[in-house]
Amino acid sequence: MGGVLGKSESPPSPRASVPETKLEAKISEAMQRRETEGSSIKSFDSIVLKFPKIDENLRKCKVIFQEFDEDSNRAIDPQELKHTFNKLKINFTDEEISDLFEACDINEDMGIEFSEFIVLLCLVYLLKDDPSALHAKSRMGLPNLEVTFETLVDAFVFLDKNKDGYVSRNEMVQAINETTSGERSSGRIAMRRFEEMDWDKNGMVNFKEFLFAFTHWVGIEDNEDEEGEDREFP
Repeated sequence: MGGVLGKSESPPSPRASVPETKLEAKISEAMQRRETEGSSIKSFDSIVLKFPKIDENLRKCKVIFQEFDEDSNRAIDPQELKHTFNKLKINFTDEEISDLFEACDINEDMGIEFSEFIVLLCLVYLLKDDPSALHAKSRMGLPNLEVTFETLVDAFVFLDKNKDGYVSRNEMVQAINETTSGERSSGRIAMRRFEEMDWDKNGMVNFKEFLFAFTHWVGIEDNEDEEGEDREFP
């Protein structure tokens, strides 16, 4: 497609030597199934233009978060998360719920904070493709939530050019080359964003890493007092 890095020039995938958890493997498989449908996004710039609307809709998740934060300590513990899944009629096993909790509790304090909760809900959206998922989403009382999560999935699909469930540095370069603006500054920003996504510095980004980075990009904060003032979209 005119990118500076052709597919034949891509190095072997670094993830080949990186062990996956059972949950990570499920996320990757679910993403690859979704990627067969393609992406409606045509440029990296178009993703950036969606940031304000995504930010607005994700903040509405606060209502759900506060409802299930039963002790009002600004974090959802493992038992509260099970209650959340039961009330939303999301049919995950105890093991699956525990795996999700462990995966999204990034600071390992046994509590899912607001930004972590958004990531968790989006992973549930991706993983749960049976009819009960649609019922669960509608019960959340946020009609735009499903559309917002699909936009995030769509953005990842656009970036993952070889459809293997991961985004590499070379794929990010290719996505930048396809941008409609062609501005070098946009490319520098995108590469910086890739470094922010690639937490383990293995050159590959999975969907969970992408989601955590995205919540920070659009300005989602766990502390309500920190919201808003100096937020700046890339």
